[in-house]
Amino acid sequence: MNDTTLSSLEYENLLALVARNAQTPMGAARFAGLRPLVGRRELDQQLKLIAETIALNEEKQVSWSFSGLEDPSDAVAILRIRGATLEPLTLLEITRVCNQALFARSAVQPEKEFAPIVWETVERIPPSLFAVIDRVNKKLLPSGEIDDTASPELARLRREINAQRGRLQKALESTMRAAGDAIQDAIVTQRNERYVIPVKSDFRGKIQGVAHGFSSSGATVFIEPLEAIEANNELQNLKGKEEREVARIIFSLTEDLRRELPAIEAAVKAVTELDFVKAKVEFARRFRAIVPEITDDETLDLKDARHPLLEENIRAAKSETGPKSEIRNPKSDEIVPISFKLSKENPVMIISGANAGGKTVVLKTAGLLSLMAVSGLPVPAREARIPFYRSVLADIGDNQSLAANLSTFSSHISNIAAMMRDCAAPALVLLDEVGTGTDPDEGSALGVAIVDYFRRSCGAEVIASTHYRGLKIYAANDESVVNASVEFDEKTLQPTYRLLVGMAGASSGIEIARRFGIRDDVIAEARQHLDISAREAENYLHKLARETRQAEDLRVALEEEREATAQKYARLDIEAIKKEKERRRRFEQELARTIDEFERQSRAFLATIEDKALKNRLDKERAARKAELNRAVLAKMTDAATRGRGDADNKTPDSGLPAQNLPIAVGSKVRTSFGSVGTVEKIDRETAEVTVGAMRLREKIANLQALGESGSSTGAKTRGEKLQEQMKDSNLRLDTADMNAELNLIGRTTTDAEYDLDRFLDEAYLAALPRVRIIHGFGTGALKNFVHHFLKGHPHVARYAFAPQDQGGNGATVAELKL
Repeated sequence: MNDTTLSSLEYENLLALVARNAQTPMGAARFAGLRPLVGRRELDQQLKLIAETIALNEEKQVSWSFSGLEDPSDAVAILRIRGATLEPLTLLEITRVCNQALFARSAVQPEKEFAPIVWETVERIPPSLFAVIDRVNKKLLPSGEIDDTASPELARLRREINAQRGRLQKALESTMRAAGDAIQDAIVTQRNERYVIPVKSDFRGKIQGVAHGFSSSGATVFIEPLEAIEANNELQNLKGKEEREVARIIFSLTEDLRRELPAIEAAVKAVTELDFVKAKVEFARRFRAIVPEITDDETLDLKDARHPLLEENIRAAKSETGPKSEIRNPKSDEIVPISFKLSKENPVMIISGANAGGKTVVLKTAGLLSLMAVSGLPVPAREARIPFYRSVLADIGDNQSLAANLSTFSSHISNIAAMMRDCAAPALVLLDEVGTGTDPDEGSALGVAIVDYFRRSCGAEVIASTHYRGLKIYAANDESVVNASVEFDEKTLQPTYRLLVGMAGASSGIEIARRFGIRDDVIAEARQHLDISAREAENYLHKLARETRQAEDLRVALEEEREATAQKYARLDIEAIKKEKERRRRFEQELARTIDEFERQSRAFLATIEDKALKNRLDKERAARKAELNRAVLAKMTDAATRGRGDADNKTPDSGLPAQNLPIAVGSKVRTSFGSVGTVEKIDRETAEVTVGAMRLREKIANLQALGESGSSTGAKTRGEKLQEQMKDSNLRLDTADMNAELNLIGRTTTDAEYDLDRFLDEAYLAALPRVRIIHGFGTGALKNFVHHFLKGHPHVARYAFAPQDQGGNGATVAELKL
C-alpha cells in the first residue's frame, strides 16, 4: 500500500475518526501508527479480539473503561535507568495505569474461556502488582505530597517541625507586643524561608536583628530578631532532615516499582491494547459496523456497505443545519449503501453512469473498507467478505474530496505506471475515469488495455469508472467482467446514488449540464452535434435503465402484496384458532354441567336404595359409566383437534390407505368411528381394544375400518402381543413408578382396608392405570386373603397375582384392571 493510495482513500482521516473513541493517549497513538497488516495470523487475532469484546459486552455485560490516564512511556523509560528517581506525581500516574489494568484483568478473568484472546491480552499482568500499588498509594497523597505516616522518622520530624514552628511564632508575637508602635502589622510572616516580623522603617533601630528586605512601598522592613535566629536555624535544620527523608521514601518507592518493571510494562501494554480494541468496538457501535470475514478464495463481497467518512460528514451537516433546516438537500440526508461482488470468475467491474452520480464514492468505499479489513478494523456494512490483499492500489483524482486536486493526463499515467510496478496479488486496483484527459478513442483503448493488464498479468481485482463506450462494450462482451452503473432519475434529473449491477449506464452529461444552468439553446445545439450512434446508444441505455427500474418497482410491489397476503392469512388462522378454542371452551363447560347433573341424579337415585349390596354394585357401575363417558369425550375432543390437518395426516406411509377387504387382527392399523387412527391391541369376540396415542378405546369391530399397512408387518411385537405374553406369566409386574398405582394396607384392619381398597381401585380405573400393586404384607395371612377375596369379585379387576420377588413377592399383589 503506497502513500498515494492511502492519501487518495483518506486512510489517515479514517484513523483519526476511529481514534476519537480512544480514552488514553496510548490508544490514540496506536491508531496514529496503524497500517495494513502483513501477517494473516496477526490480522485474524485482531479481528477475533474485536468479536470477543463485542460478545463480552452484549452477552456477558463485561466491559472496561479508562479515565484520567497519562502516557507513562517517559516514566517507564526512567525506571529502566538504574538509580534514577521518579517524581511523586509520576509515581501516581504509573499506579493509576496499573490499577486500571488490574481491574480490567479481574473483569475478564471469569470469562477467560469465553474470550480467550481478550484474556491473553491481560493474562501477563501479575496480581502481585496490587501490593506495590497499595504501598505507593498509602505513602503518597493524591496531590503528590508524602503522607505523614510514610515512615516513623518522617512522622517524628514533622511533629518536631510543627512544635518548633509554634514556639518560634509565639516568641515573635511576644517580641511584637513588646515593641509597641514600632510594629507595622502584628502578623508573623516569612522571608527567605525564615520567620520575621514587619517593623516600621522609622523604628528600624529599635529592634535588633537581621533585615530580610523591605516592602514594595519601603514603609516596612522585615526583621528577624536576634533571639529568633537560633530558633529559625533549628527549624531549617529540621526541614532539611525532612527533605532527605522524603527523598529516601520516594527513591524507595521508585525502587519498588523498578523491581516490578516487567509487570508494569505488561500493564501498560494491556491498557493500550484494551483501549485500542474498545475504540474499535465503539466505532462499530456508532457506525453499525461488523467484523469482516477474511476470505481465502479472493472473493470481495460487500452488502449494504457505507463510506464512514461520508456518513460522518452527513451527520455533521445535520447537526449544524438542524433536523428541519430548509437549506439542507433532503437527497443527501441519508447515505445510500452499495452492494456488489467480485471473485475469481468475475474479477473486474466497470462502473458507468451520470456525472456526480457516485461512481467515485463506490471506488473509495470499496478501497477504504478493504484497507480497514486488512488493518483489523470493523467495516460499516451488513455483510463483508474481503480477501487478505497484499496491495490496494488507487488512481483517484476528482473534485468531490476536500483533499483532492485536479490531475493531468500525465500525472494519471505516471501514477498508473507506479501501480503496475507495485502490484502484488492478491490485489485490489481502483481506477477512476481510466484513460481520461486525452483523445476519447485513444483514452478508451488505453483504458481497456490498462484494465486488462491488471486483470491478466497482475491477477488483481479491478474496479474502474468510465464514460467511454469502449470500456462499456468491453464489459458487455467479456463474461468475466461485471457491468455496473449509478442510477440517474430522469424525472427529477437527480442522481439516486444507487449502484445497479448488471447493466451499463448513460453519462447523461447534456441533461446534467442543463440541470446546472447551461442555456437551453446551447443544450439544443449540443444535441444536434451529438453523433447518431452515440445518441442511439445513449437512448438505449436510458430505456434499459427505465425498464430495470420498472422491474424493480414491480418486484417490490409484488413482495409487499405477498407480505400483505401472508399477514391476512395469518390473521385468519389466528381468528380460526380463537373461535375453535372458544367453541371447545363452551363445549367443555356444557359437558361438565351434563356430567355433574348425571352425577347428582345418580347419587340421588342411589340414596333411595336400601339394599347395601345392590347400592354398592350400582355405585360401582355408575363410576364405571362415568369413566367410560370421560374417556369417550376425551378421545372425541383429541380427534377433533387433529382432524383440521386434513386427510393427508391419515394417509402417510405410517397410517396407510383405507382397505375395506383387509381382515382386522391384533396389530392392525384401523380408523375408529371418531375418525382417529389407532392400533388394535386386543380382540374379544365382536369388540376390539384400540390404542390411539396415549388413550385406549373399546370399539365394535364392525365400526372399525382397516388401513393399508399393519403395525405388525415389520415383525416387531405390538403392545397387545406383549400384553398377551405378560398374561401368560404366573406373576404380574407393575410397569410404572407412579405412586398412584400403589396402595399400602399394612397395619389396617379388614374393615378399614375394604373402604381404602375399593376407593383406590375406583380411582385407578378412572385414571386408566393398566396395573396396580396392593401391599398387604405377610403377617397371619388374614389381610392377604381378604384382599384376594375382594379382588376376585371386583368389577374393575381382570386378574391378579402375587408380585414378583423384586416387587414384594407374596407380601404384595399386582392386579390388572379392565380398560
